[in-house]
Amino acid sequence: MLKYISNKGGGKPVNFETAILNGFASDGGLYVPEKLPKISKNELKKWKGLGFKDLCFEIVSLFIDREIISSDELKIIIDKSYDAFEVENAVTLYKLKSREQTYIMELFHGPTLSFKDIGQSFLVNLLDFLLKRKKESLSIIVATTGDTGPAAANYIAGKSSLDAWILYPKGLITEEQERQMTTLHNNNIHPVGVYNCPEGGDNLDTVISKLYSNKKFKKKVKLSSINSINWGRIIAQMTHYFYGYLKVADYIGEDINISVPSGGFGNLCAGGFARKMGLPIKNFIIANNKNESLNRIFRNGVISKDKIHETISSAIDIITPYNFWRYLYFCNGQNSKNIKKWSNEFETKGEFHFDDKTFKSYRDGFLSFSVSDKSTIGTIKSIYENENYLLDPHGSVAISALNSMDEKLSHNKTICLATAHPAKFPKVILKSLNKTKLPEAGKHKSIEGAKKKCQKGYHCDYSNLEKSLLNAIETNWERSKKIIVK
Repeated sequence: MLKYISNKGGGKPVNFETAILNGFASDGGLYVPEKLPKISKNELKKWKGLGFKDLCFEIVSLFIDREIISSDELKIIIDKSYDAFEVENAVTLYKLKSREQTYIMELFHGPTLSFKDIGQSFLVNLLDFLLKRKKESLSIIVATTGDTGPAAANYIAGKSSLDAWILYPKGLITEEQERQMTTLHNNNIHPVGVYNCPEGGDNLDTVISKLYSNKKFKKKVKLSSINSINWGRIIAQMTHYFYGYLKVADYIGEDINISVPSGGFGNLCAGGFARKMGLPIKNFIIANNKNESLNRIFRNGVISKDKIHETISSAIDIITPYNFWRYLYFCNGQNSKNIKKWSNEFETKGEFHFDDKTFKSYRDGFLSFSVSDKSTIGTIKSIYENENYLLDPHGSVAISALNSMDEKLSHNKTICLATAHPAKFPKVILKSLNKTKLPEAGKHKSIEGAKKKCQKGYHCDYSNLEKSLLNAIETNWERSKKIIVK
């Protein structure tokens, strides 16, 4: 049976079910499989004609023992996860006319119009299946910088097995993203807008870590998470890398690059693992905005906590890329002692410099670039004028980074990930196009509908957040259990 362990080396190995239900490992580390499966070129050839759901089944099956979830059960979970998407295969590819060998992979066709739907839909339905089988429930806590929260809230809404607390930095996400959470009136959805977060979403992650360390509280309310720290999110997100490659490649083994708008390294972690498993991606382009946490790691060998900058690509305004430590574990000979030592030093001092050998081991196959807001706006404008195609600011970051390093890529085909629908960022779109009215491509019926609904939620100052959440979550848990008993 495939076992899961902490990348920091603490605790005992657990099975897939336990890893998913726990979220974090018992020592605060991130769960990783004891080994990554390998996929041959012959297997990739067999997968080339598969639709998204069938491909997802093949990939996810590599990480789940059949005695935990049967083939039929897994297919039901996958169907339930992606049937609500607006396109048959969950994602679509658009070939640019004005830029040779460049494709845009649209990952925003799920119910909340972002790539987070791909991972969250699968993870929430997986959790719901496992919990109902055990006749148990969980309190879920999630921090969001714009897209994770709406996806989590959408899929958890109405599920009796899950109760969700969605934390977001008030004023640092768009009104459209906020309304995707606050207009859900289900009793198990609790949006929490947090004021005065000097480090944005990273502050919220700090509070969540403290709640996890409170073992008595965690056990009482059965606390877990569906951020990208949960292994279920990673394996689901591997699918769009395989799907995009297999659609664009003329033959298995063709060198293809993928440009990814990046903040917390969750999406890139999935892509990095896909390549380690055998997907022949030549280069990943790490497209950072002004908050260049990953750019510092991959260009300078330094992970550091710098002041956060508010940008127009707000979903990647992140300065602590937790999933980098998960990926580094497999670049470092699976040496958990080093991961624990290095990550602890980073948490304590706010900075860590990697040695040359380690730096070389993880940067291989990655190129990085920091994109300014000015460049992001300019790319939205130029692509729209040349293609009549509208990018969101994060997709624009991916294209802008590619534009900056064309000479390094040997003119191979490149897939740029468009991770959100432009309708979620109307102010940015209007500014980029110098218009007073949104084009139809910048609208979506679900966004327009949310503008007419009442909002609900909690508001809290960051200085009081930990104490307030302890009280609110515990009170709600006790009340909900009484209702169930009755």
